[in-house]
Amino acid sequence: MRNIFLLLLTISIASVYGQNSSIKLIPQPVEIIQNKGVFHLKALTTIGFNTREGKMVAGMLADKLNQPTGFKLKTKQTKVANIQFNLNRAPLDKLGKEGYTLVSNAKGVTITANESAGLFYGMQTLLQLLPKEIESKEVTKSKWTIPGVMISDYPRFKWRGLMLDVSRHFFNKEDVKSYIDQMARFKFNTFHMHLTDDNGWRVEIKSLPKLTQIGAWRVVRYGKFGQRISPKPGEAATYGGFYTQEDIKEIVRYAQERNITIVPEIDIPGHSQAAIVSYPELSCSNDTSLRVNPGAQFEVKQSDGTYKGLVDNSLDPSKESVYQFLDKVFTEIAALFPNPYIHVGGDECYKGFWAKNDSCIALQKKLNLPRIDDLQGYFMGRVEAILKSKGKKMLGWDENLDSGISPEGTIMSWRGMKYGIEAAKLGHDVVMTPTTYSYLDYCQGDPTVDPPIYDRLRVSKSYSFEPEPEGVNSKYILGGQGNLWTEGIPTLRYAEYMTYPRGWALSEVFWSPKSKKDWTGFIPRLENQFKRSDVADQNYSKAVYDAIVKISMRNGKMVMDLGAEIPDLEIFYSFDDTMPDSHSYKYIQPVELPDGPITLRVITYRNGTPIGHLITLRPDDLKKRSTLN
Repeated sequence: MRNIFLLLLTISIASVYGQNSSIKLIPQPVEIIQNKGVFHLKALTTIGFNTREGKMVAGMLADKLNQPTGFKLKTKQTKVANIQFNLNRAPLDKLGKEGYTLVSNAKGVTITANESAGLFYGMQTLLQLLPKEIESKEVTKSKWTIPGVMISDYPRFKWRGLMLDVSRHFFNKEDVKSYIDQMARFKFNTFHMHLTDDNGWRVEIKSLPKLTQIGAWRVVRYGKFGQRISPKPGEAATYGGFYTQEDIKEIVRYAQERNITIVPEIDIPGHSQAAIVSYPELSCSNDTSLRVNPGAQFEVKQSDGTYKGLVDNSLDPSKESVYQFLDKVFTEIAALFPNPYIHVGGDECYKGFWAKNDSCIALQKKLNLPRIDDLQGYFMGRVEAILKSKGKKMLGWDENLDSGISPEGTIMSWRGMKYGIEAAKLGHDVVMTPTTYSYLDYCQGDPTVDPPIYDRLRVSKSYSFEPEPEGVNSKYILGGQGNLWTEGIPTLRYAEYMTYPRGWALSEVFWSPKSKKDWTGFIPRLENQFKRSDVADQNYSKAVYDAIVKISMRNGKMVMDLGAEIPDLEIFYSFDDTMPDSHSYKYIQPVELPDGPITLRVITYRNGTPIGHLITLRPDDLKKRSTLN
């Protein structure tokens, strides 16, 4: 114990003088200094653990090391090994449940924690200290060295999440496991599975077999989501899939071993078309011709900015059979997912069909509610009672504030930060997940390069996210989450591309101290992770290297402003129908573009080599962009 306190004191003193820039870790540890000496990983290296709780983590490390090195490292319970995992006999308050210390020198590595989760996160840090070749899936050659360091580390927030929408596109259990593996590497601890929506029901409910027999499948369609052709009469629904209950149990165990909690979402009362297709009597319309939506238009924007639903995709709050249905669903969901929460959606529920339904109108009058919309509060109250009977807490999107969620309900604030602030001030626990910082389906670079969808979100913007607003009691801010909606994401490979590097940025936002946040310092660590991901054959976006092109109107003329997220890039451009290179115009200051039907082309260079995508803006693009700006 005395040695540990001396270590922490040394680290604390050293941290005053700044972090060592040669160690490139994501997320950035709380405190780190570099020791003299280097530990050489060899075929005879021993891996030990002092209690049985450390056995699994030690085994995971051995498996990870053996794959690229070709070694046959084994583990054993001992007090002394070259790489040693130790659980503290007397917990250190500073480390909490997930913190750890890591000390490495020429003799070896010791990772110490209060609980096995801390050992696991220490192992992830250790892997990042090794050369990038450690990420290889095949035996490769490298100098397997670990630099001497002293690290003390623990998370800022207890909720560090990513959401994967498996309804819009189905990701099989091996894809899900792969996504979980990548999350664990960067110390995320919550995986939110969006299991149901208009476009597919993805979890087996044995008492309601039609949910997966019918609701898990849709017709094959390509093209932009929201603009696809509706199903034709008699057309076979062959695209989709679902998780059996055994699949879910396997995925939950896999996540638990990696210290990740899975939060299931059953999105109600809106976004329920897949359920309604399976059991039409759940809706007001009882429409037996309805099919699972393959990405066709289901709503239209009206002149007042509101949306009108074209199909009835909301559960009927006036029917007792709906609550009997939900009781069956949540009975089985609660048994499958051991975490305290079940997410029940509550977002974007269109009430137009309720307003035309006699039973809903009668219920509104019986409850003395001023608006038909207020029936959602009644509905959610019934749902929360069902969840409580299963021993679960209710979690939902921030629209639930509008419907009078109970004080025990937890809010995910997605429509900006303001609803999270409001919820916290009302005493609700809050997970901050605003579109402005954490919607990973948004376009990462220029929309002429990446497929455009909804809005733009660059990695530097995600990195600037501060989940804990001023003036709010921090005890109500559980943490934050990045959300990956998959309307335009049909494969795991593309899910990786859209998640990273913004997911790396968010991992640092959620784990590292606020005082450590430094975009300039994050860049070399980001680029180092690019190299490691290349070895691991994991996809990511390089939009961070692309130019940022802004066009505005000044005194009747188009003016071009160029910038970049990375400061050491050079930007070259042309508007004379030539392809720009390092001999073209170099951007130094805002440029007034010439009149005429010009095409602007922009590219970035570093050290004389092109590094970013070529951005091409034709006359219509320039005009549109100047209007937007």
